[in-house]
Amino acid sequence: MADGATPRRKSVPDWLNSPIWKVVDLAELRRLACQGVPDAARLRPVVWKLLLGYLPTDRALWPYELEKKRSQYSAFKDELLVNPSEVTRRMEEMTVSKREKHDAEGTGVLPRAEIVRDEHPLSLGKTSVWNQYFQESEIIEQIDRDVKRTHPEMQFFNGDASDSLSNQESLKRILTIFAKLNPGIRYVQGMNEVLAPLLYVFKNDSDENHAASAEADAFFCFVELLSGFRDNFCKQLDNSVVGIRSTITRLSQLLKRHDEELWRHLEVVTKVNPQFYAFRWITLLLTQEFKFSDCLHLWDTLLGDPEGPQATLLRICCAMLILVRRRLLAGDFTANLKLLQSYPPTNIDHLLHIANKLRGQLPY
Repeated sequence: MADGATPRRKSVPDWLNSPIWKVVDLAELRRLACQGVPDAARLRPVVWKLLLGYLPTDRALWPYELEKKRSQYSAFKDELLVNPSEVTRRMEEMTVSKREKHDAEGTGVLPRAEIVRDEHPLSLGKTSVWNQYFQESEIIEQIDRDVKRTHPEMQFFNGDASDSLSNQESLKRILTIFAKLNPGIRYVQGMNEVLAPLLYVFKNDSDENHAASAEADAFFCFVELLSGFRDNFCKQLDNSVVGIRSTITRLSQLLKRHDEELWRHLEVVTKVNPQFYAFRWITLLLTQEFKFSDCLHLWDTLLGDPEGPQATLLRICCAMLILVRRRLLAGDFTANLKLLQSYPPTNIDHLLHIANKLRGQLPY
């Protein structure tokens, strides 16, 4: 199975001359995207936005939708990233303004409802912005630590230039806003790695206007992407039928169905629990297992496959196991765990070809 021929990818002209760019046919777009988006064509930013549902299929609506979403993100920043002292200052200004209004009207009495309460930094009131701020500070500190560790080998994320620092700040803002808007999940370690490809792709858009709004676009696409994997990040659902452990079990069942010999050697003979390696593969969408450029290619398929990203991800993970089956069958617990926790370099086209051969209904 692992020796099959790698299919030939479409050429750049095939993409540029495709009729989907007049009125987007999502089915056709998905078919092409699964074969990889050519880097030279600079189409990946718009393709990903379409596949994630951020852009409508009607191109005439793109300017309106983009302006609306980007304005909404700007409002999120103004509302959710304000320092508590600034909130207090604004409230005090409103109080003073209303007091002056009352004085001008001759009443001289400020209604008690208008007096700022519980906005002192030592306030323990549940509605106090300071109390909320201190509760959120631990999450923000975790985001800051993780962002600084995001792809340290890449100048885009960790260089000394101002652009690198700006990109880090974008990651922090997006993750902080997401955490505040989603209190049921907040921030889970590793989300920075899932966000990174989106920001990178959109920031490198050949259209400078779109590149300048990469942060807003990345935020909404991040939300859309995580909606399909949300349960994997929710600790309360870890042991449920939709949580991460259930997802890992489905991967195990998929391997057993397609290669029972390998499954038995891994899980019965050498007792390598799939959680030891698959947890990171699945929750981080393979961003840590391959070179960054290869991850972008993988994500073309992950986002484009009509079976959906969850099913596609499991097929790719299963294909990863099958591709190294000879080494796994020859290995013991220690050797196999080391191999799977540090997956060897591989031809991504060939990997996706094997994953495509596993296509079919997943076990539930």
